Amino acid sequence: MADRIAVVLFQLGGPDSTEAVEPFLYNLFMDPDIIDFPLAFLARKPLARFISRKRSVKVAENYRLIGGKSPILDLTRRQSDALERRLRESGMDATTFIAMRYWHPFTKTVVREIRNGGFTRIILLPLYPQFSRATTLSSMNEWDRECERQGLRIPTQYVCCYPAGEGYVGALVENINALLERFRGVDPASIDLLFSAHGVPVSYIAKGDPYQMQMEYTVRQVMAAGGWTSPHRLCFQSRVGPMKWLQPSLVETVHQLAATGRKNLAVIPVAFVTDHIETLHEINIDVRREAMALGVERFELMPALNDHPKYVDGLAGLVTDLVRGEDPVRTCSLLWGADTDRPRLRLCPRIPR
Repeated sequence: MADRIAVVLFQLGGPDSTEAVEPFLYNLFMDPDIIDFPLAFLARKPLARFISRKRSVKVAENYRLIGGKSPILDLTRRQSDALERRLRESGMDATTFIAMRYWHPFTKTVVREIRNGGFTRIILLPLYPQFSRATTLSSMNEWDRECERQGLRIPTQYVCCYPAGEGYVGALVENINALLERFRGVDPASIDLLFSAHGVPVSYIAKGDPYQMQMEYTVRQVMAAGGWTSPHRLCFQSRVGPMKWLQPSLVETVHQLAATGRKNLAVIPVAFVTDHIETLHEINIDVRREAMALGVERFELMPALNDHPKYVDGLAGLVTDLVRGEDPVRTCSLLWGADTDRPRLRLCPRIPR
């Protein structure tokens, strides 16, 4: 009998109303993969409560400016529905589920639905193309905890990353080409391509997190596939707290370029596969406002991939590879040892340094 396959899409989630902002932030800062220091288990709850209360008013106002809620669930549903159609068209008995890390639908809900759904196989598919402890590993750890709590025992496979996945890169190239159409008539040498990714603390990288390396690899592959002659840079955004984060920041880069007289900025949210507050507010409102005040004349933002057909096809290819028993070169940063059922971070051997 053919497998009944549950494909679980991991995503961070976002508040579905301004009233949900504080509990969403509380869930975020309660994550042991985010708040982690000696004796953190004692301080995590009061610290999460303090930070979420302190930040919620400002963050809620930011959400109000983009429609009063995060669009991430609606956009992820579109991705999920499109992926399910692709898989079923290929003859696979597959059902897609969305497991958000910090807001509804929570992982525990998805585990319960799959446990009661008669499935024989599970594939966990992160909507984070680059692996990081703060995203993929956090979602996987939460999945493992809920499976243990609810007694879910179904054969499971994991996709860890796809920093140069064919569909992912192809979709980015098409979106960048559409973005550059807005600069028609402008000399390509005068357009700066700013690839922007969510930052992580430098301490993560020092402990072996491959995120920075994979981001750099993604940008190299996209630039090679696109063949553009415009100068480009990889930047990071969304820093929180006093720790040292990956550099250069998007804001600092905009300041540097404006100071040298650069006037045309094309911003590419390379690590965000759905539009949400980091693209719609942080980049398109805050950074845009700052850039224009500094003398930038053209500031254009590429939309995230959302349900771009090539991106969805790429996700379908990842699932199909695993179902066929193949070990795709796109999924290789996470090793599962025979002596443990927990992931071990390592640098990906198939990505050139």
